[in-house]
Amino acid sequence: MGRVPDEGAGVNWLIEFLGNPANWTGADGVPARLLEHLEFAGLSLLLAMAVAVPLGLWIGHTGRGALLVVLSANAARALPTLGLLVLIVLLMGVGTIVPVLIPLVALAVPPILVNAYEGVRGVDPELRDAAYGMGLRGRQVLFGVLVPVALPLILLGLRTAAIQVVATATVAAYVGLGGLGRYVIDGLATQDYPRAVGGAVLVAGLALAVQGLFAILSRVSVSPGVSRRPGIR
Repeated sequence: MGRVPDEGAGVNWLIEFLGNPANWTGADGVPARLLEHLEFAGLSLLLAMAVAVPLGLWIGHTGRGALLVVLSANAARALPTLGLLVLIVLLMGVGTIVPVLIPLVALAVPPILVNAYEGVRGVDPELRDAAYGMGLRGRQVLFGVLVPVALPLILLGLRTAAIQVVATATVAAYVGLGGLGRYVIDGLATQDYPRAVGGAVLVAGLALAVQGLFAILSRVSVSPGVSRRPGIR
């Protein structure tokens, strides 16, 4: 049964949701839904990385295929994730998680690809020339010189993609799949507002946790001597 929102209702609903022991056990409990959400997001990000990181590094290093990067950046702004998800489900059904992975991977590839490309391409040409002058060639220059310098921008692309995927994975619930989005979709459908608010806060908290994780990763993996350049968001 629905309730009319009043002042401070959101906080009360959140407390009600989090304080209910029934919401922390079983197949519909927070731990189970969180694992489902992480499965969608984690697999999507890993698949996107496997495609976009090598491709972005290669294009940035060779200068070939730069048009693909431009098209990818534009596609990221125009991609109708929910519409694509519904279309794939209509074509494939919901027997597996593949229908939700495809639009999430498509969403994650552009920021990873663009930032990997820009990170490598933006390395000081004098540094590149010096590496070649020392006798380094091909992959040695790319992985020994260019990638370490470009790492802050590469990590920025991964962080952007990860946050977008975590937030967008809620759409899986629209087609009957799991994840934290179930709380939001089911809560709104039944006017169970504590459930909807709790789900939304959990998704937001997970996105913040991912951002914090990448901040730590950047701090421990990037050389202090590497200049941090403005990135593409």
